[in-house]
Amino acid sequence: MTRQTSSQFARPRIDARALLGLYDPADTTDWGPIRAAQLHAGRQLALFMLAANLVGASLITLVLAPVAPLWALASWGAVAAAVACAVAFRRLSKRHRTAISAPLGDVRDTLLDGIALGAVWSIPPLGFGHLANTDIVLGLWTILSLLMTASAVAMAALPLATILFVGIVGTSVTAMLALAGAPVLAGAAALFTVLLGIATFGRGKALVVIRAGEIAIAERDETVSLLLRETEDAGADWLWEIDAQRRVSRANPRFALSLGIDPKQMNGMPFLQVLAGPTWEGGDFAPGLRDLADTLRKREAFRDLRLPVIVEGEERWWEMSASPRHDEKGIFIGFRGVGSDITEARRSTDKIHRMARFDGLTGLPNRLLINETLAQAMADAEKWSARCAFMMIDLDRFKAVNDTLGHPIGDRLLGRVSERLKTLMSDNEMIGRLGGDEFAVVVHDATDTARTERLAQTIIDTLSKPYEVDQHTLYIGCSVGLAIGPRDGRTAEMLIRSADLALYRSKDAGGGVFHTYEPQLHMAAEERRVLEIALRNAVEIGQFHLHYQPVVSASDGALTGFEALLRWTHPEMGPISPAKFVPLAEDARLIAPIGEWVLRTACAEAALWDLPMRVAVNVSPEQLYNPAFVGIVARALADSGLPPDRLELEMTESVFMREGTAAVQVLEKILGLGIRLSLDDFGTGYSSLGYLARTRFSTIKIDRSFVQSASRGAKEATAIIRAVVALAQSLEMATTAEGVETEEEYQLVRTLGCTKIQGYYFSRPLPLQEARALTMRPVTGSVAA
Repeated sequence: MTRQTSSQFARPRIDARALLGLYDPADTTDWGPIRAAQLHAGRQLALFMLAANLVGASLITLVLAPVAPLWALASWGAVAAAVACAVAFRRLSKRHRTAISAPLGDVRDTLLDGIALGAVWSIPPLGFGHLANTDIVLGLWTILSLLMTASAVAMAALPLATILFVGIVGTSVTAMLALAGAPVLAGAAALFTVLLGIATFGRGKALVVIRAGEIAIAERDETVSLLLRETEDAGADWLWEIDAQRRVSRANPRFALSLGIDPKQMNGMPFLQVLAGPTWEGGDFAPGLRDLADTLRKREAFRDLRLPVIVEGEERWWEMSASPRHDEKGIFIGFRGVGSDITEARRSTDKIHRMARFDGLTGLPNRLLINETLAQAMADAEKWSARCAFMMIDLDRFKAVNDTLGHPIGDRLLGRVSERLKTLMSDNEMIGRLGGDEFAVVVHDATDTARTERLAQTIIDTLSKPYEVDQHTLYIGCSVGLAIGPRDGRTAEMLIRSADLALYRSKDAGGGVFHTYEPQLHMAAEERRVLEIALRNAVEIGQFHLHYQPVVSASDGALTGFEALLRWTHPEMGPISPAKFVPLAEDARLIAPIGEWVLRTACAEAALWDLPMRVAVNVSPEQLYNPAFVGIVARALADSGLPPDRLELEMTESVFMREGTAAVQVLEKILGLGIRLSLDDFGTGYSSLGYLARTRFSTIKIDRSFVQSASRGAKEATAIIRAVVALAQSLEMATTAEGVETEEEYQLVRTLGCTKIQGYYFSRPLPLQEARALTMRPVTGSVAA
């Protein structure tokens, strides 16, 4: 028999606690029927044990009559008979006669039977043994030993009660012999008691094993009957039979029909030829057919052997099971088995397998298959002392396509991207989609690092070419992070992490490039993680404060207002640059609570100033995407008492990049409150005159990069500043030149027509007290002074 078949008849493991009725194990064995069988066996021999108790009581009375009072023996005999009758009648009750399952408590309660009988039968040796002579003591020992043996043999099905009875009585006999001055006999009695207890447990265990096997066989027979009945009804399976030479001996009509062969023609044909069909002549057999041939040659039983069969030119999948047959003399005469067509089930399984491992949108391998392939590539690289590689690809500007043109266009664009990527792959690489706009490449052999890097650059160049999707010409690109294994990671998870860190560096560099993992990237990631934890703690305990940078009139340098600038001083790391922690706050979704704190604090401070100057507060796109932001601004003004026209909100052009949001509506409601709006860093992002047309800004701020370039004689920067000033004047907007640091820059922006100036030439960002002191100066005074 095969290992699988023989394992079905392996001796089951019996839990000792469950056998004694002390525990109900939560395994696959159903102990209810076994407990019912134990109680039923005890009922069957209840009368035998009652008779044994009564005969034993009579013999004990006769033996002790010469030395014990008659009334005492009569009283004990009556008690022994009463207890024995009570135990017998309880076991003979109808409760377990026909029960197919019994609760744990019923078996556990039998311990009372053992204790009661043991207590009664321990009275003669302990109560009267000291009065008897040697002959009487030996007679008591003999009678009680016979009673113990009879109980161990007859009542082993209930080992808990029997062991307690044997143990109590055996202990009393041992004590009697020891008190009678017979230590050797006492030792023999103790040993006999222990051996009898072990034998009782072993016999009880054997009975339970037999009953468990009977139950398992009955369940299997019932299952087989149900399967055969279902087979006959559905007509899905068929029987087959071959002789010792592996030729079809009885062609079942259903078997022949499934192959499209006449049953009469099939009889006598080699079984393997019937299954091989057209491949028989060429000898190009499927592996499953070769496995079947080996099994038949070994004359072994087999189950659920799957193999492909060609039926009328179509490949079908069959599942075969069979057992060897022998005649009365034990001579092998062939096989008899059953087969079924599982083609549809296999197709469903293959479909489920594909759905589980391939992306439904692009048809590329998904994250699960990518991880499996990478793990295999890592194992191969370690086995052959080679290298593998993993690339993470993130599409640049794809989000803008989704936001502006909608997800259906974005999905079709992802399909075009996947088509281009597939054309770049060879047998050495596998491309897959991780999800969203992220893809990955597994390079099985990356020994040639230069070739792998060329592939990364080719991917960037290929994906950066324009796409035509539904009459739209779309321009996107991609960033790539590359990690080489096992150099950059000993496991698949570590290599993915390394590639992810390299991708972050590519994105930080502006996109459209690839970077290979370097150890310092991990250090930077760890630093970022520590900084994020500190940032979250800073939000909770309030470690932030504001500085205020003056904004002055370009004509005379008079103070016109302040811009509130966020600052963070960590108690251990010291001052941390906003350029470092503000992007982190945006990624960690902390910018909204921080921005609300800045707004409330700046409004409260501006309300205390003697001079009615404006305060400018920067707001992030995430704040403006929240429709509740209008209420936050209104409450900040109401709580501080600051007039709305003294508050100016600054934002960048990136706020307009997400179409279909409520950002524009939020800005309109803010304008309705009387608050002014300022467009910051104009010309450095996604500049469009449409932004100025759709929202009424009061100020356009010119980025410091243009100011510095213009001061160095760059004609393009000068032309841009002049154009922005002219545009602002035509739209009745003010212009603020940022980053003015020298007298030359100051005179330049004045000449070009900027109306307001902000920069170190006039003042650095000031702490609260210095800024508050500055508001007490006359409004016509020059900050530069």
